[in-house]
Amino acid sequence: MTFRALAAAAALALPTAVSAQQKPTLVVQITVDQLRPDYLDKWGPQFTGGLKRFLTKGAFFTQAFHDHATTETAPGHATLWSGRFPRNTGIVINDLGVADAQSPLLSGRGGGASPWRFRGSALFDWVRARDQFSRALSVSRKDRGAILPLGKAKQQVYWYGLDGRFITSRYYADTLPTWVQQFNARDGAAKWLGQTWSPLLPASAYTERDSIDYEHEGRDIAFPHTLNKDRRLGFDSLASFPWMDEYTVDMALAGVQAMDLGKGPTTDVLAVSLSTTDAVGHAWGPDSKELHDQVLRVDRALGRLIDSLYKMRDSTRIVFALGSDHGVTPYPLATFAGTDPNRGRVDVRPVMSAVGSALVARGLETDALEYQDKMVMLDRRRFAAKGINADSTIAALRTALLALPGMARVDRVTMLAANAAKGDKIARRWYNSLPPDMEVVLTVTFKSGYYVATTRYATHGTPYDLDAHIPVLFMGPGIKAGRFTTPIRSVDVAPTLAYLLHVEPIEPIDGRILTSVLTSPPSPRARR
Repeated sequence: MTFRALAAAAALALPTAVSAQQKPTLVVQITVDQLRPDYLDKWGPQFTGGLKRFLTKGAFFTQAFHDHATTETAPGHATLWSGRFPRNTGIVINDLGVADAQSPLLSGRGGGASPWRFRGSALFDWVRARDQFSRALSVSRKDRGAILPLGKAKQQVYWYGLDGRFITSRYYADTLPTWVQQFNARDGAAKWLGQTWSPLLPASAYTERDSIDYEHEGRDIAFPHTLNKDRRLGFDSLASFPWMDEYTVDMALAGVQAMDLGKGPTTDVLAVSLSTTDAVGHAWGPDSKELHDQVLRVDRALGRLIDSLYKMRDSTRIVFALGSDHGVTPYPLATFAGTDPNRGRVDVRPVMSAVGSALVARGLETDALEYQDKMVMLDRRRFAAKGINADSTIAALRTALLALPGMARVDRVTMLAANAAKGDKIARRWYNSLPPDMEVVLTVTFKSGYYVATTRYATHGTPYDLDAHIPVLFMGPGIKAGRFTTPIRSVDVAPTLAYLLHVEPIEPIDGRILTSVLTSPPSPRARR
């Protein structure tokens, strides 16, 4: 059922508990980067904080998936909080995400950033359409993790600047507000310089090995891990330590207090993206002791966030949602040692180089045919200008790529929709990833367990379930607590929140309202 139909049904179903409830004054959008749902089951008994609260007081969808192929940070954040696939948000991969030289940073190191590529609206835009006085704060270690949850909205958006401070770009402001200047002046990150990260729990709580030579590129592979005490080096490395999430929570809470978010009568938005799980998962892998400990620390950090918000504001008027931007593929030694015939590396560079050289010899520029993130892009206008048959080139390239060991499939983009309609999940996820105006002609899918040849760390980015499977949790008024095993998609999160906030999307969306999680969904008669 469409959002508008359900919203109308809800109105017809009065009086209900949902309609009688006061509208929430604060919605908290939490993204935990690279969080897999199986972590919640494996380590749930060891949780004492926010994840435990979500699991015991909230709703947990165990079978939630991103239904797009490019399972990376930028598209994941954009999709979760807009209810739309990358095909419609325009945020397809990290490298075509938020980088923007026209929006330089106010201070610190790093390139400019903005949501200039983002298309359409996000949840906050729907809230703001109802009440122009609603405000939002978004905080993350990553620029894309802070920017994309709010779409194009020019609200208070901050990310870690690699110098111990939180920063923003000139897209959002010309100067930092006083409260951010004061927060940065406290030099809060400095207290972790030279500190040691040791396991949170006794050794008996961990079943993972702690000394595996392929982790972290063979460096610093076992606990304890010490953050460099040099300011520049230490602040650079903080992103790979659990304290980065603590610092992000500190910043979020300082902002809620300074901005008076959630005091009412409007509905405000707080977006918090915790990024360290991604850094630890890449470096040490999803099966590592470090990752286990990091997830325990995420639980504690979220507990502090939730407890603090409940003390600061009316807990009966706060709605939480938690999701992840992507999962991660295991980090098996066999993949890198080459000892398992079902795992290995795929190197497309020789094929692309050979085809590219032949085209250059015929007068084409090298960027007329490009390979990026398992997509082949082709400029038909330049091919036509040189009298080169683009379709013949595509066919020959597809044949050559399919011949590579470890290659599962190479799809023509023109066939994705038809194959998706036949129930082809991989085709559907690729179709949902690509805007119609993007010049992609082929999509490349390796066999599961195969990595890009140059990869030296655990990673994600495939259309397979290991990378697409995420946890989705809700908590707060109007939410039915429990464990839900019905398959859902990440695009369903934003419209469900919108329903709870009594707002509607301002454009067509791809997601649907998850009526099963509502304490008072529209009546069956009204829904007909």
